[in-house]
Amino acid sequence: MNKPIYAPHQQIEQSIRKKFRKSIWCKFTKAINQYELLKEGDQVAVCISGGKDSMLMAKLFQELKLHNKFDFKVKFLVMDPGYSPANRTAIERNASLLKVPITVYESNIFGAVYHIDKSPCYLCARMRRGHLYHFAGELGCNKIALGHHYDDVIETILMGMLYGAQMQTMMPKLHSTNFSGMELIRPMYLIREDDIKAWRDYNGLHFLQCACKFTEDCADCSRETSSKRLEIKDLIRQLKQVNPFVEGNIFKSVENVNLDTVIAYKKDGVKHTFLEGYGQKD
Repeated sequence: MNKPIYAPHQQIEQSIRKKFRKSIWCKFTKAINQYELLKEGDQVAVCISGGKDSMLMAKLFQELKLHNKFDFKVKFLVMDPGYSPANRTAIERNASLLKVPITVYESNIFGAVYHIDKSPCYLCARMRRGHLYHFAGELGCNKIALGHHYDDVIETILMGMLYGAQMQTMMPKLHSTNFSGMELIRPMYLIREDDIKAWRDYNGLHFLQCACKFTEDCADCSRETSSKRLEIKDLIRQLKQVNPFVEGNIFKSVENVNLDTVIAYKKDGVKHTFLEGYGQKD
């Protein structure tokens, strides 16, 4: 009996259902259920940057549409902040290969921050987020989905502690403070980056490493840009050699915060200290 012949996008979808079911698909649905990321009637803008994470997220949402028990709508949004022609072509080519029907919006964010000396990356990220909310609203969406994964979460925790002198994490969902009724969700929250890379390589896919204006040659490069986040990646890799559970422990540390042993914390922007209730009896 002859085996069925699948088109490339169908083979990629099959890999999500079978080979990567446990490591990717089940963790995707677990995050959605555990953190209550989707509700009936939601309209989600799946934000695609062109990298491996957001492209996989798009395919996972397509798969979810086939199996979910309640109705919701999905739009696949690509915001072009000033990509080079090569990067723009690479994104469109991959979207076509994966059969992801993207909607592209133009902006000139890269041009606006290119000549800024102080924290251009921070400003660029803030501007891109604002534009995504705006464009998602134009599409009639009430949520935007970003492709941050488990490793992003634990790296953010350590970066906050070591470079920001604060204890915080990347939340699985957030209400927008500037766009009423809009919410940000991160459905890749429990998926490991190595598993995303394994899915990419298994299917022979090639995505953008970086599309930043400051690294125009990234459409074809395989070397990631040096950054504080890469330093944190290296640190976690070293710690794991001593303690194989270090990654899970970092993640769980923000689930097991004991306020009785915290000197100070912030709630709704207001700082509180342990002295407020110290010595008081019920």
